Order: sequence, then structure tokens, then C-alpha cells
Amino acid sequence: MEDRLTQDRPHRPILTACPECDLLLDEPRVPTHGDRTLVCPRCGALLHKSGSLEKTLAIACAALVLLALGTVFPVIGLEINGQLAETTVFGAVTMLWRQGMPAIAVLVLLTTTIVPLLELLAVVWLVLPLHFGRRPAAFVGVFRALQWARPWAMTEVFLLGILVAMVKLSHLAELLPGVAIWSFGGLMVLLAALTEFAQPKELWRTWQATGR
Repeated sequence: MEDRLTQDRPHRPILTACPECDLLLDEPRVPTHGDRTLVCPRCGALLHKSGSLEKTLAIACAALVLLALGTVFPVIGLEINGQLAETTVFGAVTMLWRQGMPAIAVLVLLTTTIVPLLELLAVVWLVLPLHFGRRPAAFVGVFRALQWARPWAMTEVFLLGILVAMVKLSHLAELLPGVAIWSFGGLMVLLAALTEFAQPKELWRTWQATGR
């Protein structure tokens, strides 16, 4: 009797809201061939990006390379009376620690290096298996870690501090921007693009559609 009632119960469609105009739509089904970009019929907002997993994975890998360059190479150099002094991110953190500012040193290390690294590794962990049609292990835990890490990746704040320091020291010495400052600039752009492409809803939808 219960099975019969379940069968007679009308099917309720899964609804999704447009991110721009809040129009309720049936859960969009992404076509497997041809154009896989879906838009809202009322306002034209993008509901699904074609090839978003591939773009997300490419951006994350490029960001990892830039992060590695930013941590290895000098951020800025000062030339005074023919003598050149350069420092890296780890060098700046060490100097802050030695000057009695351990809290600031740890905060700089976390927001400029460790948290962005965790965010990028989490994206690769989630997207790479989904790209090949497999469910990543510990999806929920890694997904929550990604959501936690995103607000703490403050590369733009670090760059702003470097620019302010360059302006204040410009009359004392010749400033030589290092490879790291350009790497962090590119990393800031890629992290912003990653936020746009690695949408939580799209990751959940792909994970649910993957049966393995």
C-alpha cells in the first residue's frame, strides 16, 4: 500500500534560483554535446559555464606555479650605495619573528602562503577526479576546508602593503621589484578567476551526477 502511494505521489521537480534575478527554474540539465553554456531565460545570467572543470583545473595549476615562484624568489630589492639587499616572503616572516612580532609573522605566513596553498590543493583534489568522471575521496571535508580557506587568502592585502612600503622607501633607496611581486600579482588575478569558475553549486552538482 505504501509503495502504491509513493508511486501515485506526483514528482516534484528540483528547482534552482537564478543568481541574478532569483527566477526559479527547473534544475538545468547540461547537454553532453555541443554548446554546454546555459543562461537564465529572463535576465540572461549565466547558469552553467561550458568546460568549467577544465578551466578551473588549468587556473589552479597555473596559480600553484605562481605561488611557488612567489615564495622562492625575492619580493623586492633595495640598492643603497651600490649594495643590494633582497628579501623573500620567508625572509620577511623570519625578520618579523626576530623583531618580537610573532603574531604578525604567523599571520603573514598564513595569509600569503599556507592558506592559498591549501585552497589550491583543495581545488585540485576536488576537480581532478571529477574531470575524469570519478568522485574524489573525502569530498565533504575537503569542500568545507575550501570554503573556510577562501576568505583567508589575502594576497591582495600583501601586495598593497608592498606597494605602500615601496612608496615610502622610494626616496631612500633604489627599489628593484623582484620576481615574487609579479608572481603574487598574477596569483591574485588567478585566485579571483578561480572563485568565479569553481562555484560550490557546480561542484556539488557534478559530484552528485558522478556515480563512482
